[in-house]
Amino acid sequence: MKQYIVLAILVLSFATSRAQQAISLDSIISEYQQHRDFDRNEFPLGRNDEQLPKERADFATGLLSKLDKITVSDLSKGETISFKLLRFVLQDQIDEYSYKMYLNPLQADQGFHLDLNYQVRPIRSYKQAKEYLDRLKAIPYFTDSQFKLMRKGLEQGIVQPLIIFKGYEASYDTHIVDNPLESYFYSPFLNLPDSFSQKRKDSLLIAAEQVISNDVIPSFKKIKTFFETEYLPISREKIGVSAQPGGADFYQNRINFYTTSKAYTAKSIHELGLQEVARIKTQMKEIIKEVGFTGSFAEFLQFLRTDKQFYVTTGDALLMHARDIAKRIDNELPTYFKKLPRQPYGVIKVPDAIAPKYTTGRYSGSSINGTQAGHYLVNTYKLDSRTLYTLPALTAHEAVPGHHLQGALNQELGDSIPQFRKNLYLSAYGEGWGLYAEFLADEMGIYRTPYEKFGQLTYEMWRACRLVVDTGIHAMGWSRQEVVDYMSQNTALSIHEINTETDRYIGWPGQALSYKIGELKIRELRERTKKELGEKFNIRDFHEVILGAGTVTLPILEEQVDAYIDKTIKS
Repeated sequence: MKQYIVLAILVLSFATSRAQQAISLDSIISEYQQHRDFDRNEFPLGRNDEQLPKERADFATGLLSKLDKITVSDLSKGETISFKLLRFVLQDQIDEYSYKMYLNPLQADQGFHLDLNYQVRPIRSYKQAKEYLDRLKAIPYFTDSQFKLMRKGLEQGIVQPLIIFKGYEASYDTHIVDNPLESYFYSPFLNLPDSFSQKRKDSLLIAAEQVISNDVIPSFKKIKTFFETEYLPISREKIGVSAQPGGADFYQNRINFYTTSKAYTAKSIHELGLQEVARIKTQMKEIIKEVGFTGSFAEFLQFLRTDKQFYVTTGDALLMHARDIAKRIDNELPTYFKKLPRQPYGVIKVPDAIAPKYTTGRYSGSSINGTQAGHYLVNTYKLDSRTLYTLPALTAHEAVPGHHLQGALNQELGDSIPQFRKNLYLSAYGEGWGLYAEFLADEMGIYRTPYEKFGQLTYEMWRACRLVVDTGIHAMGWSRQEVVDYMSQNTALSIHEINTETDRYIGWPGQALSYKIGELKIRELRERTKKELGEKFNIRDFHEVILGAGTVTLPILEEQVDAYIDKTIKS
C-alpha cells in the first residue's frame, strides 16, 4: 500500500510541478505580449526617443531572469519552442540597446523616412481614413525624434558610410512638391469608397490637403536639410562595420542573430561561401554548354544582361509575366504541401516613390486581421535591369511557395502558438525558406527553359556570393569596388542590381548571410530525412514539419526534423 501511496504522491507532485511550470511560462509570455511601450493613439507612427530602447532592454532583462527559473525539461514540446524563441527575442532587445542600434535607423534601401511610404494604403472605411490622417499628422514628431537619435549617433561615430547614399536625395525630394494634391501621400484620397457621402469625401479631401501642406511636405524639407547639411557631410569613408570601435564584436553579434546560431564565424562563413560559389558555377557552366554558347563565362553573362529577348518594355508586361508564373506555381502546390494558406496574395508593382533604391522584388505580408491580402511586389523601375529569366525564381521566393505561403501559414496557426510567434520573423528561417522555394520550383517544373534554370542558379549564386562579400566588407576590409567586381563576375544580375545590392550589404551588416545559411540547413535536413527514412520519406510530410511550428531558429528546426525522423522510423 505504501508503494502505491508513494507513487501517487510522485505522480501528483510531477503533475503539480508540470502545471506550475506551464502557468509560469504562460504568464511570462502573457506579460511580454501585453506589454506596451507606448500608446498608439498618442504615437500613431511609434514612439522614438533614447529612453525607449533602455526601457525595452530593462524589461527584457527582467523577463529573462524569470525564464531562468523555469525547468525546461518539464515543458511540453510546444512550450519548449516558445521558451527558446522568447529568450532569443528578448536577448536581441538587450543587444539593440547594448550596441546602440537605435541610433542608426538608416540603410541604403530602408530607413525611417523611407518607411513612411508604407503608410500609404487604400482607404476602405471612414475609420481607416481618420487613422491615416492621424499618421500623417504624426510625421513631424516622427521625423524630429529620429533627428535627435541620429544626432546622438553622429556624436558617437555611429553613422553609415557616405558611399551608400549616392542618389539618396530621391528618397526625400520626391515628396517635396508644390501642389499637395500631387503628393504620394495624397493618393489614397483619390479613390475614396463610393459609399462615402459627397460631404464626407469633401471633408476628408480638405483635411488631407491641409495635413500634407502643413505637416508632410515641411517634414520632408527638414529631412532634406538634415541629410544634406548634418548627416552626409560627416558620414564615414570606411565601409566595413568592423572599422568602427567595437565593430568586430558587433558584427559577430549580427552573425549570431541573422543565422540564429552561434555556430558560425565570419571566417567560416566566408569559406563556405567560396565553396558554394565554386559548386554553383560548375552547374552554370553546364547550362552554358547546353545552350550552345561558345564564349567565356563573362561573355555569357554580358549576353544575358544585354540581349533584348530577356527584357520587356513596359511595367504592365513585367507584371503580367510575374502573375502568369505565380499561377503556374499555385497549380503545383498541392503536390508538395498538405496545408495551403487561406489568405490570398496579389502581384503589384513597387510604388514609384521608393522604386529607385528598391531591390528587384519583395513580399509584403497580409494583415493579421485578415482584411488585406499579402502582396508580391515587382519592381518595374529601370526595366532594362529586370531580367525575365530570373523572374520565375523571384516569384517562387517572394510569393509561393516562398514568403507568402510560409508567412500566411504562420499567421493561421491559431491558438496552437502564442501571438508573439505569429508576429515573429527570423531571416535565417524566412529567407532560408524563400531560397529553398527557388530550389523547389525546379522540381515543380517552373523553369521551362535553360535560361530560366540559369536564372535560378544565378539567384542561388547571388546568395552564395553574399556569404563571401558580406564577410569581405565587414570583417576582411574589402572595398566597394571589390564587391561589385566579385558579384558581376559570378552572377548574371544586372549592374544596377549589383550596385543597389552592394549598398544594402554595406548598410545592413549580417542580414545578407541569412538566406544561404538558412537554405543550406533546410536542404541538409531534407537530405538527412530522405537518407534516414528511405521509402518512408514523403515530401509533403517533410514540408509540414518545416512549416508546422511557424517561425523558429535553425537549431530548433533541426531538433524538429530529428524528432520527426525518429518518430517515423519507430512507427
